[in-house]
Parts: sequence; C-alpha cells; structure tokens
Amino acid sequence: MLDPQGLYELADDLPGLDSPVLVQALTGFVDAGSAIQLTREHLLEQLDGKVVATFDVDQLLDYRSRRPTMVFVEDHWESYEQPSLALHLLRDRLGTPFLLLAGPEPDLQWERFITAVTDLVERLGVRLTVGLNAIPMAVPHTRPVGVTAHATDQRLLGDHESWLQRVQVPASVGNLLEFRLGAAGHDAMGYAAHVPHYLAQTTYPAAAELLLDSVAAGTGLALPTGQLRDAAALVREEIDKQVGEDEQASRLVAALEQQYDAFVRGRAGNLLAGSGESLPTADELGAELERFLAEQSRDGE
Repeated sequence: MLDPQGLYELADDLPGLDSPVLVQALTGFVDAGSAIQLTREHLLEQLDGKVVATFDVDQLLDYRSRRPTMVFVEDHWESYEQPSLALHLLRDRLGTPFLLLAGPEPDLQWERFITAVTDLVERLGVRLTVGLNAIPMAVPHTRPVGVTAHATDQRLLGDHESWLQRVQVPASVGNLLEFRLGAAGHDAMGYAAHVPHYLAQTTYPAAAELLLDSVAAGTGLALPTGQLRDAAALVREEIDKQVGEDEQASRLVAALEQQYDAFVRGRAGNLLAGSGESLPTADELGAELERFLAEQSRDGE
C-alpha cells in the first residue's frame, strides 16, 4: 500500500499493534563513535522482527554525496550494497512489539519525508517516538558516558539533567522530525550519548549501550545490552593500554578528568577552588589525544 506522499510502501499483512514505541535511528549527520549504527545493528541482530514499511530511497538520497559500495572480484562486479531505509517491527525480550526506523538520513525532500513518517505514526497508533544520536564532547573515556535528553514535553524527561543551555546547530532530519511531531501534538523525545571527542571516529560500544539503556528506562522496553557491554569493556581495555604506554597521553587524560570532575562538582553546587594552575582547554586536550590514538592505529597497535 503506497502512502499519500508516495515515499513508502506499507506491508499488507501488518499485525495489530497496541500503541507501540517508535525508535528512529537515522545515520548520516553526526554519529560519534558509530553509536547509532551500532545500536540499530544490534537490535536487528538480537531481536525477531519484520519489515513493515519500505521507503523509496531513490527519491530521498543523493547517491553522489554518499556513494554506496560495490565489490569487484578479478574480472566482474560481485555485489552492490543497496541502500535501505525501512520501518521494522521488532519484539523486545518480553515479546512487546515496537518499531524501528533504520537507514540513512534522507538528503532530499525532508518535509515530505517527515510528513510520511508522521502519517505512519498516526496510522500505526505510535504513542512515543524516540530518536537516537551520539555527539562528540570534551569528556574523558575514564568517566561514565553521559547523555543529553530532550523532548516535546518536559514530563517525558524524568530526572534527566541538562548539559547544555542554548546552542545553535545544523539541523538533522531526526531532530526536525521530533520538532514537527511536537507541533502536531505527538509525544517525541531523543537521547544523545556523549562520546569523548578524541574517540569520535572510532567504534565506541559504551555509547550504544547507554542509548539502549536510556530507551529502555524511558519506554519500559526490555532491550538487550549484554554484547554491547562486553564489547565496551574490551574497547576500554585497549584504550587504557594505549594511553598508559604514553606519558604525555596519560597527562592529557588526567587533565580532562580534572576538568570533567570540576564541572560535575560545579553542577552539584560544590565547585571547589582550583589550585590556580592553568590547564589546556578541553578542545586542545582532545585534539592531542585524537592525534596520539590515530598514530597508534597507523602503527597497527
């Protein structure tokens, strides 16, 4: 069944749904630590599900800006990685159905796409839409991963504290979808995991684990995180090893820890007087750590 906007096709054998949650995991804008990609791949691998709606990517993607990959073997083309933007019906660990919008962020026709998703939200009786994001932050990897929560209604946020005041950032389809859904009277929210900005170009499972934990806490879904937790422990061990073998990198991480801890104390209203010692900025520290870890990767460690 084609939608009125002509952007998606809905499956004919759609089962009855009881006010499901919709998790949207679109990639292509900011995905520090590949946390969004890790999260959606993990859900699709770990949970039973089926595709219930397929979007026409030919209308939505600029192939020349994000070229799909092909594999060439000796004298022929063997495969093509077909882009896919689809709505999946999954069931959590307790059998509760929920929806997952997964695929690349559209390059084109944002408003038509958002109108189409809003149509799906209304047609399928979605009670809450939750967006996933991961942003680079000036935080050390030795501290718990933080998260910024935002919503169309403050009651959806629970006890989440704000890390930011007022900022102006480039728009994304996911954030615009949340904004438009709120204007249309639908509940929507999002979680943005804080990834150490010197690790933004690596794979960071701890951020994906936090995203799933946040969605579970905010929606009541029983979501699997065990494999992500194990992967996060291995990544942490490797980063600690690399940093521990270089005195300068160790000093940089210690300085980031000092800045982070001072910030946390300040948020709690207990900011202690500093020693007066001048510290590099968090951006300077992160850039130096990023350089160090990149050099380690090039050396094959």
